[in-house]
Amino acid sequence: MGKVFISVKSIEQNDYKWIDTRFSLQNANDGLEKYKELHLSDAVYWNLDDDLADMTKKEGRHPMVEKDALTNLFRRSGLSLNDQIIVYDDGGSPFAARAWWLLKYAGFKNAFISLEGFSEMKEIGLSVDNAVPTPVESDVLPVWNEEIYAPRSFVEETVSGNTTSVLLDARSEERYRGETEPLDPIAGRIPGALNLNWERLKEDGKFSMDSTIKEAMLNVVDPAEEVTVYCGSGVTAAPLYAMLSHNGYNNVRLYVGSYSDWIAGEGAKVEKG
Repeated sequence: MGKVFISVKSIEQNDYKWIDTRFSLQNANDGLEKYKELHLSDAVYWNLDDDLADMTKKEGRHPMVEKDALTNLFRRSGLSLNDQIIVYDDGGSPFAARAWWLLKYAGFKNAFISLEGFSEMKEIGLSVDNAVPTPVESDVLPVWNEEIYAPRSFVEETVSGNTTSVLLDARSEERYRGETEPLDPIAGRIPGALNLNWERLKEDGKFSMDSTIKEAMLNVVDPAEEVTVYCGSGVTAAPLYAMLSHNGYNNVRLYVGSYSDWIAGEGAKVEKG
């Protein structure tokens, strides 16, 4: 799939369209307040709860957005499929990756995740202000790529042994083993899943491009395998998806509903230990 993460240190800011996705799971207004105070010039703001999930649904804690809503988001953001786009957050967070994955799902070929968070980009000298842009609305028609999306039915088939996909859990080792579960009512994992904690992808607060990250992934899954990543609510699995893609894994799906959706199903089985 090619390069996913990009350093903004040596780019021309005006060559890209910018999307600010700063957010806090503890305070849903935090990112928008930060954006209003200061953001990269001409960046639009996408909110996890309002734009990158459909919180009216019951399929997990951050359910998949409907295609019509995504199309409207892209259009009012002034995006076209061939645009060069960089998505950013505070750095080392999962929110830019969630937005990036939705862009890839919709067929945007030139979308990237900034390695640097907003504070570092400001220090580098990128132009910032507090003006809210009004992009010219586009008429973009997404080209949906269903091969990178895993609905619950696909995961059920995988658990039943009817696909060749490898399930990969991005949560902490303790949650994966079912020793603790701070967010969901049932502890454990989807049966048969392997584990790679998404926090291991980071070093000093941002995603690492060090070769040890690829080695860690190679120790769990082979690049030739199809991989289906999930986490608790489909958010922290997105950077694991992105890192796999960046490192040559070309057959990866994201189970957006993730574990919170899995355990909501009638008679859903889990594993522990």
